[in-house]
Amino acid sequence: MFQPTDVVTSEAEIRSVISGQFPSQQGKIVDHLDRHIRSWIERSPFLTMADYNAAGQVDISPKGDPAGFVKVLDDRTLAIPDRPGNHRYDSFLNIIETGRIAVMFMVPNRREVVRVNGTAQVVRDRALRENMAIMSRIPDFAVVVRVEEAFYHCGKAVLRSALWEPDRAGPIEGLPSCAEAVFDQAKIADRSLAELEAAFRANEERRLYDE
Repeated sequence: MFQPTDVVTSEAEIRSVISGQFPSQQGKIVDHLDRHIRSWIERSPFLTMADYNAAGQVDISPKGDPAGFVKVLDDRTLAIPDRPGNHRYDSFLNIIETGRIAVMFMVPNRREVVRVNGTAQVVRDRALRENMAIMSRIPDFAVVVRVEEAFYHCGKAVLRSALWEPDRAGPIEGLPSCAEAVFDQAKIADRSLAELEAAFRANEERRLYDE
């Protein structure tokens, strides 16, 4: 196992290498959803949601729907619908334990991202959930986020990765499918790999909004 020999343990060590701060990078952080942040969230079809439990174990999960699926309830509150998934509910359990969350919103063909940090609750308010229904499927739960920090993050990471430039993407031949990985990792014995591949395809084709 790799063991590093030059571990950074203080802010002073970081500042000795990267000196100075851009004033705008601190000033850009707001404690509410202003018109710029709000417009981005309302146009975002994809986000990642990070949370952690009382033991400090961290989880991050993707969420995606048509743009507008995250509801801005007021200038300090937004709501994220739950959709049918793996039934692990890692994020929900973490939120119940610590109530902390970080969300990153992406918009296709835009380089920047928007980040929101704050507190969270798992809720079942009927009117709220009905407002987030898709194809008549009302989500069972929603995550309500109280905003403490919100800000735009520059687009260098997306530029470096060429994320929205498919012509520059590397080959995917040889990458295992999700079913192949799960088949080996979970040591599936009661069905063949072909059967598991078919089950995963059916999950993606017919279970986007229904169990």
